[in-house]
Amino acid sequence: MNYSRLEKNLTDNIKEAQLKLGYDSRPMSFNYIAKSLTHLLGVECTEKVLADFAEYVSSRLGKLDFKAIRDGWCITVSVEGTAYVNNLTGYDFLTELVNAVREHGTSMEQVLDIFRKYSENLTIKEIRNDEFDLLVYGVDEYYYCLTDECCHVTYHRFIREDYEDLGF
Repeated sequence: MNYSRLEKNLTDNIKEAQLKLGYDSRPMSFNYIAKSLTHLLGVECTEKVLADFAEYVSSRLGKLDFKAIRDGWCITVSVEGTAYVNNLTGYDFLTELVNAVREHGTSMEQVLDIFRKYSENLTIKEIRNDEFDLLVYGVDEYYYCLTDECCHVTYHRFIREDYEDLGF
């Protein structure tokens, strides 16, 4: 089992939400489809696995709550956990990316320059499907799908396995 990978994904999602919405000292909930949890954990996700994960992260994220949802689980992180994540450092790339896409008028090239600033080993591929224009990866463990929506660039971030499951 890879509890550390799920913990990193969960903390990254919390930090991303805090960068986008601000930190307001509250619990946060995230819906994960079962297949994503299986990818992150390396084993099928069960209530027992989630309980063991909760114990593994409790000293950092506090008490976690789990609720079964259609095709997965809703994971709620306590106020203590979101406060812990709010104080984490090392999110310079994500901070710059979120700040750039928040502004109208930021070009795709300006967004790509942020990726280039943090990695010399990027892969940039045109995918031009109904949802996305570009796929970018190599700056961290995520695959970023970028879209230029007429003077506004947006992104969606996936773990590699979830991106591959989507079949773009």
